[in-house]
Amino acid sequence: MEKLLNRLERRFGRYAISNLSLYIIIAYVIGYILNLTGSMEFISLNPYKILHGQIWRAVTWIIVPPSTLNIFTVIMLMFYYSLGSSLERTWGTFRYNVYIFSGMIFTVLGAFLLYGIYSLMSYPQEVVGMFISNAFSTYYINLSIFLAFAAIYPNMQVLLYFIIPVKIKWLAWLDAAVILISFFTGNMAIKVSIMASLLNFIVFFLGTMNLKRYSPGELHRRAEFRRQAEGAAKVYTNTDGRITKHKCAICGRTELDGDNLEFRFCSKCNGNYEYCQDHLFTHTHRV
Repeated sequence: MEKLLNRLERRFGRYAISNLSLYIIIAYVIGYILNLTGSMEFISLNPYKILHGQIWRAVTWIIVPPSTLNIFTVIMLMFYYSLGSSLERTWGTFRYNVYIFSGMIFTVLGAFLLYGIYSLMSYPQEVVGMFISNAFSTYYINLSIFLAFAAIYPNMQVLLYFIIPVKIKWLAWLDAAVILISFFTGNMAIKVSIMASLLNFIVFFLGTMNLKRYSPGELHRRAEFRRQAEGAAKVYTNTDGRITKHKCAICGRTELDGDNLEFRFCSKCNGNYEYCQDHLFTHTHRV
């Protein structure tokens, strides 16, 4: 899966939508306006209507707001925008796009799967379509953004109710508990909606993502390594007085001491240390 994503990014990465979280917020604003005009029924995720020609619903359902509009909703949307923007900077625009759009695609597929199951049980198809349109939304997709952020930055603190400092991982565990309760106590539509909307989280973190690669400490270390490597054009003096740019921190050899010597900076050492090919993988890391 990781290799597949890399190939897709090389081929289609230029088409990724930058600042996708902002467009999601704008879509919700449009949804709230349509809600005021009573047009929400014409854009919801209704498999029955889609199969009868209203194919735009397969896309327009994403602008249906996850909750009613009030001050707490505005605060929550801005919070999710901040989380989404951070994930985009961490993963890159393409992978963040894949994460969000895969959640949406899984939700649509889940809605049609549920529609098929109820139809086979001889329920009226039009009633089933209306039932599904009321049960499926982007609520759990937004929640998947929060869970992804908490998985990468578990020790980051947020102010609960703008007063109480709490690590985001505890809020994530609380949300996970609420999801489990909803899953086991809810009807079939709730169960499918939860599984479909959060499948992107499962795929990314169990199938493709190494959480350690995206931890704050690892990101800081990699940024420091890039900074050191880019600014490490030091000038050394060899034993015979000649000027050289590379010098092994262990044996002191430079590129002038051999035609085939190669030098690399160690990304795990704490500091600007360069090693020759003989000591790059055998030295003791400096911390």
